[in-house]
Amino acid sequence: MEITWSAHTFEELSVHQLYAIMVLRQEVFVVEQTCWYLDADNKDQAALHLMGTTPDGRLAAYTRLLDRGVSYPDYASIGRVVTAPWARGKGLGRPLMQESLRVLFDRFGRQPVKISAQAHLQEYYGSIGFVGTGNIYDEDGIPHRAMVYRPQTDYSI
Repeated sequence: MEITWSAHTFEELSVHQLYAIMVLRQEVFVVEQTCWYLDADNKDQAALHLMGTTPDGRLAAYTRLLDRGVSYPDYASIGRVVTAPWARGKGLGRPLMQESLRVLFDRFGRQPVKISAQAHLQEYYGSIGFVGTGNIYDEDGIPHRAMVYRPQTDYSI
């Protein structure tokens, strides 16, 4: 699947891009996962929004990148990791996370990155280089585990 990656601050997002992001996040995290929570948490304004779009402009994949101190005092963060239901199974997950790390490091500097991963995805995130820390915990009714990525000194992602 041909994807174009682009990263935008909140202010740089068009209303159409913001709407597509919010629709995708609600479609997957609220409706599909039947997880009733307030997605608009006032962190979007401080975030860098990574969008993976198809040639016809459809939002296929997305992450929200946050600098140290926004979600965690000592870590940058990648969150709201999502692939559109129609784009799943097309090999976008790994490129999405690799591009997320690359853009986060380019924008905020090379630093440790912490995520709150759904527990059933620990092996997947581990294959990218994230290491589980602490116990599994409940987040909005779904088991999660904190995981940390520590960038290598050779600057490879």
